[in-house]
Amino acid sequence: MGLFDFAKGIGKKIFGSNDDDEKASEKLKKHIEEDNPGIKNLDVKVEDGVATIKGEAESPGAFEKAILMAGNALGIGEVKADEVDAPEQAIEVKYYEIVKGDSLWKIAEKFYGNGSKYTRIFEANREVIKDPDLIFPGQKIRIPMDDE
Repeated sequence: MGLFDFAKGIGKKIFGSNDDDEKASEKLKKHIEEDNPGIKNLDVKVEDGVATIKGEAESPGAFEKAILMAGNALGIGEVKADEVDAPEQAIEVKYYEIVKGDSLWKIAEKFYGNGSKYTRIFEANREVIKDPDLIFPGQKIRIPMDDE
């Protein structure tokens, strides 16, 4: 799990129009640290729309969430995470890109066969999705297929 692609023109607005790569790096690091999913010694570098993350993840979920938090930022098209030390993922996790008309309920129906399990998706993405009613097309989320 080294390089992850994202929709560069879609996402949460974190950067200002005049931010250089150094300022963008600082802002993206702060964004991840605000709701830190469990990454120690975090270092983030943004260069030409590519975010490189370094650090130590306390769990596979923390690793995945940090990548999603970085990649779902407007202006980021790729995330490199080769230098994040993380435990192996022990459960099956799928990644899903939200499309127009989606809701967490509909996504839960698709993956779990039961829309009321949308809270499971929300909890698995709490750092990525702040409000279960506010998701956007192009946003990538993780779908745990087993219990975490």
